[in-house]
Amino acid sequence: MDTITHTLFGLTLYGAADKRDLQQHEKRALFVTTLVGSQIPDSDVISRLWDTEGMYQMWHRGITHSIFLVPLFALLIYILVRLLFRVTDIRYFWWALLSVFVHNTSDLFNAWGTGYFEPISDVRITFGVIPIVDFVYWGIFLVAWLVARKQEVRYKTYRYAWAALVLYVALQSAQGAYLYQSYSKEYDEVALSASFILTQFTVITKTDEDVSLFQDSIYQEATLQYELTSAEKASLEPLFEANHEARTLTKWSPFVVIVANEERLGVFDPRFYDGESSFLYEYIER
Repeated sequence: MDTITHTLFGLTLYGAADKRDLQQHEKRALFVTTLVGSQIPDSDVISRLWDTEGMYQMWHRGITHSIFLVPLFALLIYILVRLLFRVTDIRYFWWALLSVFVHNTSDLFNAWGTGYFEPISDVRITFGVIPIVDFVYWGIFLVAWLVARKQEVRYKTYRYAWAALVLYVALQSAQGAYLYQSYSKEYDEVALSASFILTQFTVITKTDEDVSLFQDSIYQEATLQYELTSAEKASLEPLFEANHEARTLTKWSPFVVIVANEERLGVFDPRFYDGESSFLYEYIER
């Protein structure tokens, strides 16, 4: 998800905590706990500074988004708030754990995906059922905030908001799973990319050299948007030697389209194809 959404996750987790018995410094400690927990996995962006081998695409949302690092991040946050606010309640650790878990797990559901099981597996897991920027999330958070403003006891409202969010993700996931299974019967490879429009998906398929992008939903007939041809027989070694990011992109993406013509040799991720190109496109000039 985007930084704004992760920030809203942290704020809404803070809102969902029952703070009636907390003193002011304990509330500040909890606020820092949920906010830092909602952001700390994205600290991997600094790896761009020392990336000389074109690995940033794999490093971002890689090991820092692993389920195995959640307890470590939670412990670091717990130590931080203990030092800053002189709090010792173990519940701050559990709130930190929940905040980091929500960040890492929520990123599984969009097209970018995460290295959720690194370092055991470097496979990028992506479900593609939630857009990277999801306005439904924002709408749920906004309604919860507006309703909570008028109430003396607010945490229950934010807990209802979390229940609504989980229900929304479950419904989107069920639709995505149905579409994925339907297309898997006809095509060798299938990937999903959720639209900004509720219940709408781009389904990307690949069989041999043929790549197709469909606009589909369980509520309507599929519409073929684009048909692409991947030059599967082209050797990519010259590309990988000259452009390290291309090798990383090929490993990172569920599958790529290979471009091999007189002008360019390259690969791009068709999930982000807009009719002309993909913003994840690595190539060399010939």
